[in-house]
Amino acid sequence: MDLFNPDPLVNLLPYDGTVQYFGRVMSQPEAQSYFDALMHTIEWKNDEAIMFGKHIVTKRKAAWYGDGGFSYTYSKITKTALPWTEELLALKSLAERLTEATYNSCLLNLYHDGAEGMAWHSDDEKTLGKNSAIASFSFGAVRNFAFKHKRDQQTVSVLLEHGSLLLMKDATQTNWLHRLPTTKKVTQPRINLTFRTIVGQEP
Repeated sequence: MDLFNPDPLVNLLPYDGTVQYFGRVMSQPEAQSYFDALMHTIEWKNDEAIMFGKHIVTKRKAAWYGDGGFSYTYSKITKTALPWTEELLALKSLAERLTEATYNSCLLNLYHDGAEGMAWHSDDEKTLGKNSAIASFSFGAVRNFAFKHKRDQQTVSVLLEHGSLLLMKDATQTNWLHRLPTTKKVTQPRINLTFRTIVGQEP
């Protein structure tokens, strides 16, 4: 099932979670300005993971920013948050206003083209707390984003536009997987920001 509805009041998921797509939340010149700034001011590094006992270094690049040096472990690799940049604080404020939630950290991913993606997974680490909100900005290439229910395998997908915002909350991470599929059709880079709330740490 493919859904494209910019009305944030509509839940893209049929059950067991809440995903709201706000569509473009800024002008295209503003979105391009953020894309250019993020490309050049973020401390991008190739992402790492431990999979099946092997240390993997991805072509995709990532960065972790947040309050007071928060640490975040996923794929058995721990990152320590870098201090907020001016652009990230502005986007954090926009995300908090639109989603009516608060965030203390941000994981960024840089996909150089459609050959780079993300496999099925859930953002369900204990440090994120249970049923917490995750606000996701997209800049650059338009990419398909998919969800799959963990029990019955039903899928939902949405196209994420340049300068758009997606919100995942409630029981989404408990019941659904999500991924960024690879594609040969996309030759341009995409930057994704996911604002999160780390719990159990003092800034």
